[in-house]
Formats: sequence, structure tokens, C-alpha cells
Amino acid sequence: MSRVFRHGGYPTFWTADTVSMFGSYVTTVALPVVAIGTLGASDTEVGLINGARWVPYLLFGLLAGVVADRYRRRPILVGADLVRAALLGLLAALAVTGALRIAGLVAFVIVFGALSLLYEAAHQSYLPRLVPPAALTAANARMEQSGSVAQTTGPFLGGSLVAALGAPLALLVDAVSYLVSGLLLATIRRPEPAPERHDRHLGRELREGLAWVYRHPVLAPYAITLHVRFLMASMTSTVFTLFVLRGLNPGLPGDRAAFGLGVVLAVGGLGALVGNSLSGLVGRYGIGRSILLERFGEPVGWIVAALAGAGVGGWILVGAAQFLVWAALGVSGPNEMGYRQAVTPDYLQGRMNATIRSLNWGMFTVGAPVGGLLAQHLGYRPAIWVGVAGLLAGAVAAALSPLRHARHPEPVPDGARRGAEGSPPATADRDR
Repeated sequence: MSRVFRHGGYPTFWTADTVSMFGSYVTTVALPVVAIGTLGASDTEVGLINGARWVPYLLFGLLAGVVADRYRRRPILVGADLVRAALLGLLAALAVTGALRIAGLVAFVIVFGALSLLYEAAHQSYLPRLVPPAALTAANARMEQSGSVAQTTGPFLGGSLVAALGAPLALLVDAVSYLVSGLLLATIRRPEPAPERHDRHLGRELREGLAWVYRHPVLAPYAITLHVRFLMASMTSTVFTLFVLRGLNPGLPGDRAAFGLGVVLAVGGLGALVGNSLSGLVGRYGIGRSILLERFGEPVGWIVAALAGAGVGGWILVGAAQFLVWAALGVSGPNEMGYRQAVTPDYLQGRMNATIRSLNWGMFTVGAPVGGLLAQHLGYRPAIWVGVAGLLAGAVAAALSPLRHARHPEPVPDGARRGAEGSPPATADRDR
């Protein structure tokens, strides 16, 4: 574990990411409480708010990848963090003064999502400039492990802050975390050369990123089935939040329900930590197998959630559901990211990540509102079952594709990968 921290700049990068994630999990609890408790949003409106954050991913995701490949990535990370800190401070002030409305919250979420999109395109593409290809899986695992600790304690902290101070003031904790993250990233002194400026053409650059992902023998089925997974997971997670806050124990006061949601999400963080700890062991048996374990394991967790009833037993089941879902995600996450980064040359890192992530998170623009509608018109448990069916269909499709044979490739010199525009690397044959 300690070896990866020997690479210059990585310890600071890891610290900034960890601080930011702690704050983000506070907002995970606080934002729906602002919508429901402060603004009185309906189930459908909550779904629209959840989906609004991902509209920029669907509309501008590919463009963000081009930006991350055209410019130095560290300044993008610093700027996005500092502006997001200011926006969260403004949102908290509007909520406290009673000036916030549903339309304003939706607008805020869209702008915040655009900044997060740009940040994430640069973030995942900056890591390969700090550590060599052989260390990428370990570097991603360390970051996901710290993220799992944040996920374990952050929602609990968020639920406690919401109960004690109210949701608007709890948002200020996340604002401070973005501020600290931005300042830490600004201190990294690892040289980052400016990207080459020749032959720039937006249309061609967009096509290169798309071709790299969707013509690759393994990345293509991986990405397509992952898009399906995100669509169904966005529906199910939206319904799950509403179910815990409103449907599990309908008579429970809002502040106590928010605290309960924080505890449940914290249990999910424990699951992610366990999964991350096992990711290296599972990855030895093949990247494809670790991904399939997640694809089939996640719906099992949501099935447990659908079986939860009222009372203490219900809270135990929704906590167990989050543990199972996040344990499956924790096993797969570092292996997935390490594979994607290792098979992609540096000049395509931003576009590869943005191509996959923009459509992944863009699925929330559809899935989250649909989840809210299903919850309002079918009920919480039937809506969860719809999501489970979709997740299982995507898992079967992934299992029948070349993805099941994917293994981490041997390092290949970047120049050797640039032979044909958008073509897969020389090591891709072993993944068929």
C-alpha cells in the first residue's frame, strides 16, 4: 500500500480527493432533505432534482473530455473545486433566508453538475500523470478505500448535522471541503507539460474519443452495459432514498428519517470498504470477473431493500441492502478504472473517461425522474423491482460479451498505441 504514495504528487492528490468526498456525503443526505423538508418537493420533483445534476453530462460530456485533453488538468481541478465551494455557500444562504425555490434548486444543481463534469474528466485523466501504468490499480484502490471510509462516516456525520443544525447549514461543510481540496491541489508541484496543439479540430477530437471506446473489443461491451447499469441504478437509488425518507416508517419525523438515512448510507460505506479491500484479490482472477461480480451482486442488494418492512427489521434490511450494493461496487471499481486507464494512451485519457462517464451519468437525467414517477404512481417497492429487472438484464448481456475475458494488460509504450486513430492497443487481443 505504501509504495504508491512514493510517487510525487499522489499523496496530495489522494488527500484532496478524500477531504472532498467526506463533504460530498454530507450533501448526499442534506440536499434531499432541503428539497423535501424545506421546499416540500413531491416524489416526482425529487426525481427531477436528482436528474438535473446529470443534464450537463448528457449534453456536454464529450466536450469536457476534449477540454481535459487540450489543457493542463491540474488548473481545471483547482478552479472547479473553488467555484463549487462558492456555489454551495450561496445555496446554503438562499435556503436559510427562505429565498430558495424548486426552480432555483434545479438551476443550481445543473450548474454544479457542469462543474463536476469538468472536474471529473480532468480528475481521472490526471492520475496517470502522477503514477505509472503498473501502479494505477493500486492508486485507484487506495482512493476508493479512503472514499469508502468517507462514505461510512460522511452520511452519519451528514445525518447528525442535519438533525442538529438543519440541512442548509450542513451544506456548508461540503463547501469547506471543496475549498480545502482546491487549495491542496494547487500545491502539487509535479510538472505537467502542456498538451500538443497541432491538428486540433473539435469534430475529429470528439470522433477519436468515441471511436476509441466503442470500437475497442472490451471497452465497447463494457461501456454499453455500464450505461444500462447506470440507467437502472439511477432509478433504483432515487426510489430507495424516497423509500427510506418517506415510505419505510411514514410516521417518523423528518429529522429522524434523515438521521436514519445517514446511518443506512454509512453502512453502505462499510460495504464499499470491504469490497475495495478485496478488489486486488478478485482482480487476480480477471478484470472481467470482478466486473461481472458487481453486475450480478448489485441487484441482489436492491432485492433485499424491496423486502424491507416497517420497524427495526426494516432498517436492518435497508442497511444490509446498501452494504451488499456497495460491496459489489467496491470490488469492481478499482479494477475497472485501472483497466480503462492502462489500455488508453495519455492523449485520449480525457476523452475516454468523458465518453464513458458522460453517458453513464447522463442516464440519471432519464432514470432519476422515471424513478420518481414510478415511486409516485406504483409505490416504492414495485419501483425497486423494476430497477432490479433492468439491472439483471444488463448483467446477463455483459456476461455474454467479450468483457468476461478482460484482464489487465501489460504496459505498452504510449507511442506504440498511437498507430491507428481510434484503434485498440496492441494488447487488446489478449482480452478477446
